[in-house]
Amino acid sequence: MPVIAPALQRNIPWLLVVLAWTIAPHVAHLPVWATPLCIGLGVWRWVVARRGTKLPDKKLLLALAGLAGFGVLSNYGTTLGRDAGVALLIVMLCMKLMELRSVRDGVVMIFLCYFLVITNFFYSQSILMGLYMLVAVLAVTATLIGLNQPTQAGAGRRNIRLAAILLGQGLPVMLVLFVLFPRVQGPLWGKPDPQLSAVTGLSDSMSPGSISRLGLSGAVAFRAEFAGVAPASPLRYWRGPVFWHYDGRTWTVGAARHPAPISLNVQGEPVVYTITLEPHNQRWLFALDFPLELPPGSSMTEDFQVLAAAAARQRLRYQITSRPRYLAGMELSQEQRRDGLQLPPGYNPRARELAASWQSRAKSDREVVDMALNLFANRPFAYTLSPPPLFGAHTVDDFLFDTRRGFCEHYAGSFVFLMRAAGIPARVVTGYQGGEYNPMGNYLIVRQADAHAWAEVWLPEQGWVRIDPTASIAPQRVEQEAGLLAALPASEPLPMLARVDFDWLRKIRFGWDMVNYNWYLWVLNYGPKRQAALLARLGVKLDSTRDMAYALLIGVGGLMLVFSGGMLWRLRAQPKDATVAAYQRFCARLAGVGLTRGAQEGPADYAGRVSRSRPDLAASVARITDLYIALRYRIQSGQPPDPGEIGRLRQWVWRFRP
Repeated sequence: MPVIAPALQRNIPWLLVVLAWTIAPHVAHLPVWATPLCIGLGVWRWVVARRGTKLPDKKLLLALAGLAGFGVLSNYGTTLGRDAGVALLIVMLCMKLMELRSVRDGVVMIFLCYFLVITNFFYSQSILMGLYMLVAVLAVTATLIGLNQPTQAGAGRRNIRLAAILLGQGLPVMLVLFVLFPRVQGPLWGKPDPQLSAVTGLSDSMSPGSISRLGLSGAVAFRAEFAGVAPASPLRYWRGPVFWHYDGRTWTVGAARHPAPISLNVQGEPVVYTITLEPHNQRWLFALDFPLELPPGSSMTEDFQVLAAAAARQRLRYQITSRPRYLAGMELSQEQRRDGLQLPPGYNPRARELAASWQSRAKSDREVVDMALNLFANRPFAYTLSPPPLFGAHTVDDFLFDTRRGFCEHYAGSFVFLMRAAGIPARVVTGYQGGEYNPMGNYLIVRQADAHAWAEVWLPEQGWVRIDPTASIAPQRVEQEAGLLAALPASEPLPMLARVDFDWLRKIRFGWDMVNYNWYLWVLNYGPKRQAALLARLGVKLDSTRDMAYALLIGVGGLMLVFSGGMLWRLRAQPKDATVAAYQRFCARLAGVGLTRGAQEGPADYAGRVSRSRPDLAASVARITDLYIALRYRIQSGQPPDPGEIGRLRQWVWRFRP
């Protein structure tokens, strides 16, 4: 049976812990069979190390590796790509545990663990993941140090301390490389997930209950920074998908809306702002009405919706200019009139009858609009996140005349139905309304809970006019900064943090969001523009790649010179004899409690004086002093010192805490 190297045998538990710590974040992405396999292999290797039993035969390992590779291929249909590649790396790395025999095998596994640490950033680039992986790198480095130690003396805390020192020494070099290395466009870490299966946000359709479900989500939709003062809450309508077609239950976009000339009359001062949009896997770019100056590569449809060239599968940051007060679309095309009046035949007869009575009595379309708003304001309608389900064929009738409890999609959808039934072109607009101001970062946080639906009607000489029927039921939803929280009673199931009124907890929440936001701006989104802005702020002007290379060479070279000089100074200042160095640390610790060794005082006399002053230290002092004297005697007599005894002296001094 091949002999396992003692240094490797001692560090098997460390290696298993490090591997488990690094793999843990991947468990959610692995096939269901992979995690039990990895746990089983780890337990098997620990038992082998503990009992000294034989490692499995290579034929068995080859069979297991073949089955694991086939399992990955069956799950993903390939062994290439992000998910399949990471899964294959993890299972094969765990297989490697079963053939560790030499220190070289352990070092190879350590380097693979370093690579595995990097793969975690393919799934999450948050600060918490960065801190988690920093601990992983520290543990991996400490294990690497342990593999290269000749003895076990001082293992554990000493290895972690040395690993922390090494990482601390590398930190300045890392910062210089990060700041000065030429940047490329695109995300910091690899290719985003094209599926984005876990994304939360608005949909490309709207039916009863679809938006109220978002009211329970505290996830951030986007953040907005304003060049000046932010508009008041009643003007903060962030436009998203616009729905024209209704099938009796669900509102959809209908026919594709293409960019087209728009008749526009704007008023007031422009509002300039920058949006940092979270990934939502759609082309929608949210903007305040009415968007004028669009981001590069984007376009605006004939119903005023801003679209990007491709779906937002990673965070996007764009600047846009809007005019909150405007008249737009004064000329209505035949196609828009047809789509704005579309209703499925046979649905909601009571609502149709009500709208027809309004149309017969009203002198203008605006009067019909006011009649509908008065209906919502004067009848016992309720604004709630938990409306009763509408399962019947006539959902608008059931809501208007029976349940009368709904969220914004109920009011917007039924209002547009009534307008169309009265002969007024109308459409449903979805997006977000309001937002929470973060005073620590001076920006607005718009969450999924701020998702909203409103209506637009076309009126002669006014064009498309925004009408928010929710404001007739719950005006606090639109008019107050608290938004949804102010509009709903305390019994509603809002997110926990939305109900918290403690100022200190709110400050913690704002502070953490600001940290995350700046992490994205200055780390994940640190591209060429951000790099140029930072260097300009530091007073550094680098006009070319050559200048950047020179600055990088000077920065890294200067740091290396400083580190080299510091290490040379320490080597000269410290004695070369490891025994003397350990004893000097021992004396320094005693001096820290007032027991300083005299200039002409010998080790034995010093130990006797310390023991008389501190009887509680007598045993430890005597043990360390006797071993030191014995080692010094052997060295002075020309005998080679025993490395094990030197290691024991270091360990005793390290544990000595007077």
